[in-house]
Amino acid sequence: MNNLIEDLNWRYAAKRMNGQAVPQEKLNTILEAIKLSPSSAGLQPYNIVVISDQETKNRIFKEAAPQPQIPDASHLLVFAAWDKITAAQITEYMQLIATTRGISVESLAKFHENVTNSIEARSDEGNFNWAARQAYIALGHALVAAATEHVDATPMEGFNSAKLDDILGLTEKGLKSVVIMTLGYRDSENDGLSKAKKVRRSKEELFISI
Repeated sequence: MNNLIEDLNWRYAAKRMNGQAVPQEKLNTILEAIKLSPSSAGLQPYNIVVISDQETKNRIFKEAAPQPQIPDASHLLVFAAWDKITAAQITEYMQLIATTRGISVESLAKFHENVTNSIEARSDEGNFNWAARQAYIALGHALVAAATEHVDATPMEGFNSAKLDDILGLTEKGLKSVVIMTLGYRDSENDGLSKAKKVRRSKEELFISI
């Protein structure tokens, strides 16, 4: 069994955390994995808010997401999709490509047109839903990276998105929270499922070969 599969077997969506801080180098690895996550057209139409401030975590727990992991987590990551995708954002991305690869912006004209046409073909709601799906891909990278660092990571939905956006001032930034994730270390003594056997469907049931 290779190390990745061993790490994924170790991984557990901790129901309680013990308050221990995640070392900066481990956090940096997880954030770098998120940065390297693929997205449609490479646009990365989302931002991630990284919260370590205890007062902010406590407020989120009390007002927006009453999950016990949040106040005891080392960090809370909020994946927030772009509310609207603008021509300026697409242009900025094309400039980033040109600068990074040492090519002219003009050479990207066809790609620029294709991305713009795809965005304009959808409604604002459709683009937001598309952006949210890209954020979930980044979440997947974060979960796997955390497992390789033996840092517990618990993804969460079911929170009050509007209230969370208000607490973090996301609306003013053109963002809407779509999913959150705690980082920290499991509290095995107070989490009855932390040592339970992982339950997954068999390969025969899960995969369809054609």
